[in-house]
Amino acid sequence: MNAAPNYEGVRYRANAKHGHVESYFLKANDPQSRRALWLKATIYATDRDPTRALAEAWAVAFDGDGEHVAVKTHVPLSTARFDPSRMEIAVDACTLDRRRAVGKIDTAGRSIAWDLALSSNAAPIVHFPRPWLYEAPFPSSKLVSPMPDLRVSGTLDVNGTRWTIDRWPGLLGHNWGRQHAHLYAWAHCNVWEDGDEDVVFEGLSARVKLGKLGVLSPMTTLLCVRHRGVRYDLNGALDLARNRGEITARRWRFRGKNSLVAIEGELWGETDDFVGLFYANPDGAMTHCLNSKIARGEIAITPRGRAPMTLRTRAAALEIGTRDHNHGIRMYV
Repeated sequence: MNAAPNYEGVRYRANAKHGHVESYFLKANDPQSRRALWLKATIYATDRDPTRALAEAWAVAFDGDGEHVAVKTHVPLSTARFDPSRMEIAVDACTLDRRRAVGKIDTAGRSIAWDLALSSNAAPIVHFPRPWLYEAPFPSSKLVSPMPDLRVSGTLDVNGTRWTIDRWPGLLGHNWGRQHAHLYAWAHCNVWEDGDEDVVFEGLSARVKLGKLGVLSPMTTLLCVRHRGVRYDLNGALDLARNRGEITARRWRFRGKNSLVAIEGELWGETDDFVGLFYANPDGAMTHCLNSKIARGEIAITPRGRAPMTLRTRAAALEIGTRDHNHGIRMYV
């Protein structure tokens, strides 16, 4: 089952009246080691001049020994391609669609090149429970995962060293909005220490600015699990009122419960597990994204009528976005 085209097509419009941020992102983890890759194609438009947007391509190769490599390039959006109806993207020398990712980026003597095949039969994770929430002004940031449990094969060249990638578990996601949330934690995992390939976890906690006064919302937490074809989504109105999340610079704790499932856990990383990335907002403020694709975690899932599970990982995606610059993580690009 494929995600509906309106979830995959680009949401930026050339006649925009306000700024915009939008990303398509791919991640994959080596199930045999603490290596991972992360690719992203981004649109960035300022509030001052929203019709003159930039297109950006990013790549990070994560190494469990802390020898990460990060690169980035940007071009005018007018020279890039983001299809309005399907996932078909080209930024500089980098292309991405549902079947393939190809590209190369050189930054200040660092280089990452990739040629990857993507495959997946998994249904998308549509995080918000009603389609109209993807069209309404609130929430100001939208998120969907068109390919939440894909397999990636091919090659990755990192500063001249070749990585052979053979069916690494991964994700292809899409988000967009007026700005990055003021504070957020987002996570995804489909690589577990017990080798269970039938569990996919994704979730987030966030605080956003409300209205022109810039008052921050309470922390909102959303949790999704896919287990052997069964969906467990803690994303309804009552769930969002009861779920809890706690964010620090290197850790995200969360819990939620409804009549069908209880989910509780935490994901964390050491300082050297993170790559710091500068995420500009349309209003000029800067978000620091503390990005790891080799985070550790433990998640307890208790479905109604089924045996409880406790899952552990050393290969989770964990991104923490903060306006507090005193986090102690090295900023790469």
